[in-house]
Amino acid sequence: MTTRDDTPPIRLALLDDHELLLDSMGTWIAEHAPDFTLVLTSTSWADFVHRAEFPADLVLIDYQITEPVSIEARVRTCRAAGAKVIVISGLDTREARERARLAGAADYLAKDLPMAAIMDAARAVMRRVSAQRPFAPARPGSGAGPRPTSPSLSPGEATAFRLYAAGHSTKDVASEMAVQYETAKTYLRRVREKYAKVGRPASRKGDLIRRAAEDGYLH
Repeated sequence: MTTRDDTPPIRLALLDDHELLLDSMGTWIAEHAPDFTLVLTSTSWADFVHRAEFPADLVLIDYQITEPVSIEARVRTCRAAGAKVIVISGLDTREARERARLAGAADYLAKDLPMAAIMDAARAVMRRVSAQRPFAPARPGSGAGPRPTSPSLSPGEATAFRLYAAGHSTKDVASEMAVQYETAKTYLRRVREKYAKVGRPASRKGDLIRRAAEDGYLH
């Protein structure tokens, strides 16, 4: 399958030791993300790296697995094989994010994010931001449609937005920016208000992350 501009789909691999979660993610991707093709899923790191389909273009790996293989070793192995890596986890701490980042992961996502937000982040990592929703055949004479309007953000708003969308809490955003908590909170409130004014709601965290992926704030 190719996307509507004949770009080959992104070859995707998933590693998570929860089989039901893998099945759920695989089903969602098959039904809603035609710009990806799932070539490899596994619940075991040892099996994962020895499969013929390894490493794919993009690898999503769980931070915590039962095998005694560090996140650094797993990320670096995938990177050395030529894949980009996104770490997903229910453990959302600064230490975990920093370990993944320093090992070479392109992003770190919370497991409780909606699949749409996870796949939008994957598109951003693969520089396919324009493919933020499943493709549908264009109606005759309909054209490509208008490009979504991006709000104009101040430098402070943009920085807070980028940090928050990358998974930092509001408290962490304030710390990273060396501003008061209320200042960081105000920046994020203004970002939501500005997106609402251009008709792109971002009241929920998942929606805000989607907007970040669509507009290139996730790298």
